[in-house]
Amino acid sequence: MKLGMRTVALAGVFAVVAVGAMVATTTATAAAAPTATFVKVSDWGSGWEGRYTITNGGSSTLTSWQVDFDLPAGTSIGTYWNALMDRDGQRYRFTNQHWNGTIAPGASATFGFLGSGSGSPAGCRLNGQPCQPTAPPTTSPPPPPPTTAPPGSTPVAANGQLRVCGEQLCNDNGKAIQLRGMSTHGLQWYANCATNASLDVLAQQWGADVLRISMYIQEGGYETDPRGFTDLVHDYIEMATARGLYAIVDWHMLTPGDPNYNLSRAQTFFAEIADRHRDKVNVLYEIANEPNGVSWGTVKSYADQVIPVIRERDPEAVVLVGTPDWSSLGVSGSGGGVDAITANPVAASNLMYVFHFYAASHGDLYYNTLAAAADQIPIFVTEFGTQQYTGDGPNDFTMSQRYLDLMASKKISWVNWNYSDDFRSGAVFTTGTCASGDFGGTGPLKPAGSWIRDRMRTADDF
Repeated sequence: MKLGMRTVALAGVFAVVAVGAMVATTTATAAAAPTATFVKVSDWGSGWEGRYTITNGGSSTLTSWQVDFDLPAGTSIGTYWNALMDRDGQRYRFTNQHWNGTIAPGASATFGFLGSGSGSPAGCRLNGQPCQPTAPPTTSPPPPPPTTAPPGSTPVAANGQLRVCGEQLCNDNGKAIQLRGMSTHGLQWYANCATNASLDVLAQQWGADVLRISMYIQEGGYETDPRGFTDLVHDYIEMATARGLYAIVDWHMLTPGDPNYNLSRAQTFFAEIADRHRDKVNVLYEIANEPNGVSWGTVKSYADQVIPVIRERDPEAVVLVGTPDWSSLGVSGSGGGVDAITANPVAASNLMYVFHFYAASHGDLYYNTLAAAADQIPIFVTEFGTQQYTGDGPNDFTMSQRYLDLMASKKISWVNWNYSDDFRSGAVFTTGTCASGDFGGTGPLKPAGSWIRDRMRTADDF
């Protein structure tokens, strides 16, 4: 997206408010004490995703929290988010991050993790006191419905490792397919819009195939906290994986427009991401969101230095390369179009070129460019909107439908911008939705959200 974002407070993967230590001494006061409640959000047999919700039922603001519990032998925790973790044998301790340690009365905070094995937490204590001060119920409540769909029913289960065949994206059986999905907004602003709850809605209610994880480099993004943003991307990859979604890791460079400005950062970042997730079949790497103000030769030089870093660690994954002039294939400027790319292509397999459009701004010239390019080079539309190129303004659903019909006929995969409650018309949720945590149905959707949801819910052709 080309418009600089307003400055807002850094949001966590989940909307949080804070928790401290209160001790319940009687049954009457126990109900008003802080509690920590555990659920298995999903379970796929060999592992599971767990979530603790810490609720401040007291009258005083809590300024920090610590949750300790045991896991049985043979069960362990790998990836985790929204907390810091220590371990002593099978005893695990999670403490708040610097940004989610304060919980007001009546509010809550969440943290999560991925477990392997069949066990569950036991002996939980919150700030040294039992996580549930009141007596447990005599009968256990029914478990929550699993997040992970049955094997074979998710996009990843149906298609496996993707590859490029000719000018198309193909599944592990060699069949040309089209993926359809949503992009997060910048993680530094709207990570609270991409939570377990919202991704459940995206996967189960919307029927999405792919999540684009949009990590800005500048504008308060990666360059300000490389460790923190890398960890966020790790977490989102795991969250997409747990739901059977493909995950596009979007290196969202924008300003400066020369991708080589961030070359060393990109190499460091993609080396770690590819190394950790090399055994997954659902990760795609978008190495330069929207190059601008530079020629195709400059973009290619960058790609030639980043792709080997990925290939050394993940030789089969699909790599997506941005194109000149805000990934417009040169239509929005003079950086060189399809002819420049075909005359000097990136020498790599399983590679696709990126095209972006905004239907209310980009009419027949852009449409015709995409239609012609798709017959010459592999194209993936990793970002588009139904409104103007700013991501705002009136929607042009007629032109948008023309684009969607074209992409369906040529099996061009697409991702819509964006899965947030930003004030602009291109954000699918109404303002305040992400803080409320209520993402289901059509009630919280703007017109653009309802429109794209309806089209994503149509059957896939896998």
